Amino acid sequence: MANQYKQIVREGVWDNNVVFSQMLALCPLLAVTGTATNGLGMGIATTAVLMASNFIVSVSRGMITPEVRIPVFVLLIASIVTLVDMFMNAYLHELYKVLGLFIPLIVTNCAILGRAESFAFRQPMPASVLDGLMMGVGFTLALVILGATREVLGSGTLFANASLMFGEVFSIIEFTIIPDYSGFLLMILPPGAFIALGFILAGKRVIDAKTVKNETNELPVLDNDIAIDTAK
Repeated sequence: MANQYKQIVREGVWDNNVVFSQMLALCPLLAVTGTATNGLGMGIATTAVLMASNFIVSVSRGMITPEVRIPVFVLLIASIVTLVDMFMNAYLHELYKVLGLFIPLIVTNCAILGRAESFAFRQPMPASVLDGLMMGVGFTLALVILGATREVLGSGTLFANASLMFGEVFSIIEFTIIPDYSGFLLMILPPGAFIALGFILAGKRVIDAKTVKNETNELPVLDNDIAIDTAK
């Protein structure tokens, strides 16, 4: 059981990351990541939907027939997104105004429906909730990394206006990375999102390749005689 949970964590955050590996949810990823703050807000909202949808699908999977599962999943996800949208409008209104239409569009995020179909509908509740959490954390990580890259290069700040979006307590994460920086407008515009994402994906591929190489080098080398005996 512990190994299964470790695998779920690794899959969600790195190996099967929604963005870096599956290349899903690119529309909100590229649209809202002008700053790391926007990326964090969108990631938290999506994580809440992932966890709630996985939980409901898992606990009710015995009552959902395979023939109607997809419409039921879509209806459940849409209901959860509506609740999240209303909550953000009520309690995180400044962030709600910035993210705008992309909050309701969480319904169309293929990753949420995909996890409900491929995992939550077939697994017990604890594993399903953990899967939703880790997939959401991986997605949030991708949003924040891309948003931070664009924000630092585009305006020289990091988590700008976080206190305005989330509350005064978040002022501790607001930084000015490059003082008196005039900014690089391209990185804040949509083309900058594509450029930054390309470099980030390339970096992940390099890390994965080095990891595989290191793991291969660490494999024990069998003595020829032992290998022959094993083959017999």
